[in-house]
Amino acid sequence: MKAQTEVAQAQDTGFFGHPRGLATLFFTEFWERWGYYGMRSLLILFLLAPATNGGLGFEQTKASAIYGLFTAMAYMVALPGGWVADRILGQRKSVLYGGVIIAAGYLMLAVPSEPVFYLGLLLVIIGTGLLKPNISTIVGQLYQQGDRRRDSGFSIFYMGINMGAFFAPLACGLVARHYGWRVGLSLAGIGMVLGVVQYVLGWKHLGEAGLHPVTTSPAEDAKQKTLFLQVSAALVTVLVLLVGADLTGLLTITAEGLNAAAGTGLLVVTLGFFAWLFFAADWSAEERKKIIVIGVLFAASCLFWSAFEQAGSTLNLFAADKTDNRIFGWEYPPSWLQSLNGLFIWTLAPVFAWLWFKLGRHEPASPAKFAWGLVLVGLGYAILLPPALTAATGVKVSPMWLTGTYLLHTFGELCLSPVGLSAITKLAPARVAGLMMGVWFLSISIGNYLGGRVSGFYEALPLPSLFGAVAAFAVGAGLILALIARPITRLMGGVK
Repeated sequence: MKAQTEVAQAQDTGFFGHPRGLATLFFTEFWERWGYYGMRSLLILFLLAPATNGGLGFEQTKASAIYGLFTAMAYMVALPGGWVADRILGQRKSVLYGGVIIAAGYLMLAVPSEPVFYLGLLLVIIGTGLLKPNISTIVGQLYQQGDRRRDSGFSIFYMGINMGAFFAPLACGLVARHYGWRVGLSLAGIGMVLGVVQYVLGWKHLGEAGLHPVTTSPAEDAKQKTLFLQVSAALVTVLVLLVGADLTGLLTITAEGLNAAAGTGLLVVTLGFFAWLFFAADWSAEERKKIIVIGVLFAASCLFWSAFEQAGSTLNLFAADKTDNRIFGWEYPPSWLQSLNGLFIWTLAPVFAWLWFKLGRHEPASPAKFAWGLVLVGLGYAILLPPALTAATGVKVSPMWLTGTYLLHTFGELCLSPVGLSAITKLAPARVAGLMMGVWFLSISIGNYLGGRVSGFYEALPLPSLFGAVAAFAVGAGLILALIARPITRLMGGVK
């Protein structure tokens, strides 16, 4: 039966030469990213907009704290989301339940109530933790080990992500301008509903991929489920106690305080997880080498996303405050510039997929690609130094500067992000595949958190200093990784 499944997977070329199930996952991810990037393009602008204009009227530091906290947590919960899929639900059901929860959260953003707004963000975080790591794991399971279509398959899948990222800011930004911030934000939920419907209809094309959790023994499975219920109950209890304490005045909960606590939590979780990963788990010598590689790629990913993910905060504010957003005399929403990255990915992902395949045995290994990603994201900030100096005089600059930045960031992203997703599926031990994909998204969480903290300096520091520091740090990290790329590649045991 297993041999028949492997042959069927190898012969399945129903979606541009790839398994037909890739189409189902492609469009599910399209609508999930539609929601995320549509909301992200508006979030910090909505938080800063005065109440008379339909916003929440927060100060810069508070808005940046909420933005960074939300984007960080949306990826941090991928770690427990991967564990839940591995041990309890399986990846297939985790994606389904996650999509339903995300849709509910986005639709709640339309309710004119600040507490309901926060609850909606919380639901989006929980749902994203179930969906994001596990849909990527299912993509990897559509291919057998050694199938050379895998990297190009992830690049095609990445097109789905970025088609959503292209269209959503355009639609949500236009709707928000004409009908209000909350209606624009809730448009994300409509897209996720469509994504869930499409996923259910395409379920049959996924075969056995992600259908069942990892089975150890009945006793161990029961122990895992009991632990999950206990941890969930403890978290709900803590949340209720915190909200009660805030409402009764016993404790003052602020966005800045939660953001600081989240930073501490990320540090503890990361150190604790990698301590277990390297020292407590019973790995073979070959597995341990590959886990060391995962650790290096994890660190590089954190640094990359800390620069890249300021697109929705620092660069979004630069677009709104310092950029001349007019074309033929008509002023378009600044959030529209957020679509550029999605457009570039959409058009360039097939080129990179073809390039990696065409290079064959000369294709750079993952560490070298990561080094290029870091250098390119740093150069994207370096080219903003001249317009930042001009904007400091009060003159609004051309949007072509940000266009160039997003183009360089796209080159860097295509060198790192789909490559990282593919590398994790190839390097991770099969028994913790979902959990290790959660590790990848944990790196994005840390990057988002650091990016949110940096964006808090948008008003406190001169923009040339801010952009210059980010550029120098990213380029420097990329050059260091390039120097150690070969020895790291040798640890991969022939995996590229």
